[in-house]
Amino acid sequence: MKNPSWNPDQYLKFGDHRLRPGLELIARIPDIAPARVTDLGCGTGELTQILAGRWPTAAVTGLDSSPDMLAQCRTLSREIRWMETPVEAWQPPERPDLIFANAALHWVADHAVLFPRLIDILSPKGCLAVQMPLSWPLPSHRLMREVLADGGPGGEPLGSQALRRQMDRKWVEDPAFYYDILRSRTSHLDIWTCEYLQELQGEDPVLEWVSGSGLRPVLEGLSPSERKIFLTRYRARLEEAYPRRANGITLYPFRRLFMVAIR
Repeated sequence: MKNPSWNPDQYLKFGDHRLRPGLELIARIPDIAPARVTDLGCGTGELTQILAGRWPTAAVTGLDSSPDMLAQCRTLSREIRWMETPVEAWQPPERPDLIFANAALHWVADHAVLFPRLIDILSPKGCLAVQMPLSWPLPSHRLMREVLADGGPGGEPLGSQALRRQMDRKWVEDPAFYYDILRSRTSHLDIWTCEYLQELQGEDPVLEWVSGSGLRPVLEGLSPSERKIFLTRYRARLEEAYPRRANGITLYPFRRLFMVAIR
């Protein structure tokens, strides 16, 4: 999937919900003393700072393909090395001891190749720690695909066939897939899932949530007129799927996949 452009302010509208899985992933990293740490898809850099704080003697690199995100990162720390590089093109000069990737690798295709490559990049006994959203089957993301398929005038599709095919791709495989491709390459492998029952507030909160992440390719792939039609239809379907409760809260269950692997 082509990486979308990112708006740091939109992404951080739900900062607590977005950062919590990364913090829980950091807490599950074994007691290691890495000399080199890389945060792949570092986003706005908050978790990269936390990694640097946990291992203050390590050389920490935050890598992202978004110049807007990295501009935000550079306001946080001058000690961390910030790099504008797509994950697919990353070739570190020295083997990292810890590769951390929170809500980033689902944007990268061909995990059967990507994950073994990341393990091979690690130093001996190095650690790979990953969290990815299991959002593909969620109503919010299923409705994206449905509105693209039939939300146009007269039930016609919206956007190009390439965009619809892009959004149809299952971004993250089932946990057993990662077990099968990583177990023989690792001395320790811990894979688990967690569903967060997120409390969202405000007008159109689920639309606001996905606009900071999974909806970006759709918004960028449609013409202005198609985008207006899409958002009107999509907003109405989200309101049905995620009704606001009597206390004003919209509940948004969101499932995530975690893994910690030692080479």
